[in-house]
Amino acid sequence: MIKHPFLSHRFVRSIPKELEPGVLYLSMEYGTSIHSCCCGCGNQVVTPFSPTDWQMSFDGESVSLSPSIGNWSFPCRSHYIVNKGHIIEAGQWSQTQVGAGRKQDRINKEHFYQSGPKTREKAGPSKTAKKGVLAKLGHWLFGG
Repeated sequence: MIKHPFLSHRFVRSIPKELEPGVLYLSMEYGTSIHSCCCGCGNQVVTPFSPTDWQMSFDGESVSLSPSIGNWSFPCRSHYIVNKGHIIEAGQWSQTQVGAGRKQDRINKEHFYQSGPKTREKAGPSKTAKKGVLAKLGHWLFGG
């Protein structure tokens, strides 16, 4: 069940110590966003931006994230879509569906990062750049 049906957005350099429910914090410098789970459980949901993770679109007024957010590792197991700030409940997945989704994510990442240089230039960062993004994300989340 969704407790927060809308996420306002804030562009930030670093995440605040406490997340305000109903707010999506976006860091373009670190290529990621974070918010408190929309079900109200209080878990922090991190969505890194990359060609094989989430994509963020900003239309000047609102933010959308794609694909959906499935919090399968949380007790709440919430699943929702962020579309122009509005939260759309997306329904539960079975363990079989979650496993298949995770497997497909691994295949997509392997394919993307093993493809030739032309694909990488068009689609996004190389493996080396990806490590830089992960290091930045760790710095953003944990400081120091």
